[in-house]
Amino acid sequence: MKKVLKEILSTSLYILFVLCAVYLVIHFVGQRTQVLGSSMEPKLSSEDNLIVDKISYRFHEPERFDIIVFPFRYEENVFYIKRIIGLPGETVQIDEEGDILIDGEVLNEGYGKEVIQNPGRAYEEIELGDDEYFVMGDNRNNSTDSRDPSVGNITRDEIVGRAWLRIWPFSKFGLIKHR
Repeated sequence: MKKVLKEILSTSLYILFVLCAVYLVIHFVGQRTQVLGSSMEPKLSSEDNLIVDKISYRFHEPERFDIIVFPFRYEENVFYIKRIIGLPGETVQIDEEGDILIDGEVLNEGYGKEVIQNPGRAYEEIELGDDEYFVMGDNRNNSTDSRDPSVGNITRDEIVGRAWLRIWPFSKFGLIKHR
């Protein structure tokens, strides 16, 4: 009888340890998320499953062109996946030609391949606060991003983490390159 109780206690402690470890990993290290929509095409496609790195931003600040995950402010359990374009303290504007201007200089980037048709709120210069980021989808003319008032600027504390690994579909399995 003692041996059975000892085995039950041992198994229970092992299960408790595993559950605690899983909880810590999910809440502090990484989480799975799914891409819905085409706003990050061609880099990420709808229904791609990703692992989000939640720990690296504890050691360094987000950088320009990182692909980040953040919650949508008006709908619970909805997360957006976008690319950082503007950094804290910068000004962002999209001119009549569809160029992105950072502090008045054209941003040299090759993620959004098409000419931006709708600058949205970035038609006028947007000054980012000390902890604010301006984000855009790579599919610039099919993305609800910082140009839209419903998304706006993203604060540092809203960032869940950065897209790190694509786990589905298996044919595209691998690390996500941000640059």
